[in-house]
Amino acid sequence: MKVLKAGTRLRSAVCDAEVMVIRATPAAVSVTCGGAEMIGMADPKASAVIDAAHAAGCLVGKRYVDVNDQFEFLCTKGGKGSLALDGATLTVKQAKALPSSD
Repeated sequence: MKVLKAGTRLRSAVCDAEVMVIRATPAAVSVTCGGAEMIGMADPKASAVIDAAHAAGCLVGKRYVDVNDQFEFLCTKGGKGSLALDGATLTVKQAKALPSSD
């Protein structure tokens, strides 16, 4: 479990995925990718494999948020693992609809 702050970069221990923290509340949380805890950019990769239940993938350039919209991550490098926060899968943030200009 880590206390995250905006600007922190993390990478997956089991695939190529990398994310940057865009928004975070000051609480200790567990961020996983592919079922394994995400690590710092300088930390060595583990020899673990992706959990099949967490292999939906993450897409570069997409923003991922939790259900309470308290944490937001930007995927800077895509991978085969799916992102989760404290066991709950993160979803792609949807674009806000703009008002029509008739």
